Amino acid sequence: MNNSATTTVTTWSLEQTSPADLVPARIPDASSGIRIERAEVPSPEFSRFLYTAVGGDVTWTDRLPWPYERWRAHLERPGVETWVAYEHGTPAGYVELEAQPEGAVEIVYFGLVPQFRGRRIGGHLLTYGTARAWDLAGRWPGLEPTKRVWLHTCSKDGPHAMANYERRGFRLFDTRTEEEPDTPPPGPWPGAHPA
Repeated sequence: MNNSATTTVTTWSLEQTSPADLVPARIPDASSGIRIERAEVPSPEFSRFLYTAVGGDVTWTDRLPWPYERWRAHLERPGVETWVAYEHGTPAGYVELEAQPEGAVEIVYFGLVPQFRGRRIGGHLLTYGTARAWDLAGRWPGLEPTKRVWLHTCSKDGPHAMANYERRGFRLFDTRTEEEPDTPPPGPWPGAHPA
């Protein structure tokens, strides 16, 4: 008899099929200290830091076992970009883009470090990251121009994730529900930012 607990997880896939679909969020006031920059030098250490800092409390676990070389190979692929939001020099969140066949670009990861959530940074970061997905081919000679930007989110993500995607003009194209092992989130660490 199997006594392992499971959780029902719903995954929603959303897309934009034209740059005109993007509905921009308000740009933060200059005094907010918010800026967004591309991490142009592939850095497994920095990317793993962002992945665990943003995803530790929402059960991002798929990349935790990746060795250094797998991180490096992934980050060095043409059309993979990491855009990082900073508040007064401190990393607040990130967007990872990945070019795919037939002009598709996936927003593979998007999110904020817990202490920066709920402060209107996410809408701006998603707007900026989506715009960079639409103009990705201009930075990567040989890539097909973007025809579609897509992403997925799930019921384990933050409570405002889906609404943010929809406000930015993403449309639902698929819903999937599965049972997953009921495992506690891996971090970031006990006593980190209060829930």
